[in-house]
Amino acid sequence: MNKSLKIFTFAVISLLIFSSCSKEVDEYNKPAAYWYGKIIQSISDGDIDKADDYYSSLQGEHIGSPLLPEATMILAIAHMHNEEYLLTEHFLNEYVKRYANENEREFAEFLKIKAKYMALPNPRRDQVLISDAISEAKSFKQKYPRSMYYSLVDSMLTNLYLADAVLNETIASLYDRIDKPKAAAYYRAIMPEKWINWDEVERANTPWYRSMFEGDGTASWYAFLIPDTQSVVSRNTVQEDSNETK
Repeated sequence: MNKSLKIFTFAVISLLIFSSCSKEVDEYNKPAAYWYGKIIQSISDGDIDKADDYYSSLQGEHIGSPLLPEATMILAIAHMHNEEYLLTEHFLNEYVKRYANENEREFAEFLKIKAKYMALPNPRRDQVLISDAISEAKSFKQKYPRSMYYSLVDSMLTNLYLADAVLNETIASLYDRIDKPKAAAYYRAIMPEKWINWDEVERANTPWYRSMFEGDGTASWYAFLIPDTQSVVSRNTVQEDSNETK
């Protein structure tokens, strides 16, 4: 019995050793077209991480290759389709900085705005990203007033203004709950665009599986569990004098 166990163990170890030796050997010193083909094949197979590795090899071994600009843009779009928007912006920045002419730069900057816009499924979670997206969209409209992407950027910008307004109202509601009326009034006074009738803007519906934990931005189901006392922020802030002259 012991002899059979030893034979079985030896067979398993041998199998593992031979299988590890059969793995793909590290590749290097290949033509640019080879690495480019590997990038395309990896994206087709859905392995974008592998495509990034092949891109590093292409960039490292063939820094002046004419295939690099196209490979950079392909990876930016591939990461966007894979909802990896930070990596999308990384490759687009690389493309703009190193390879793009004026027309190509316009398209790349449009894609950067689109990536930020698509990265906002829940606007209440990222105030900085909304602000950056609004700033870049406004800059794009000023820089490319005759762009074929102008109307798309304008539509995204309008939605971003609405998202920003909802976020400000959510923050104001939070300050209401911790008894900070001045802060609440400040955020409610922020109106990004006067041409929008903010009285007609309705708050987006929060899905039930999120509202259970996050609330709808105005209240939460667990509010009754929170003691009715001042928060740390309120206790360490000068209180508004009720007799203060208005």
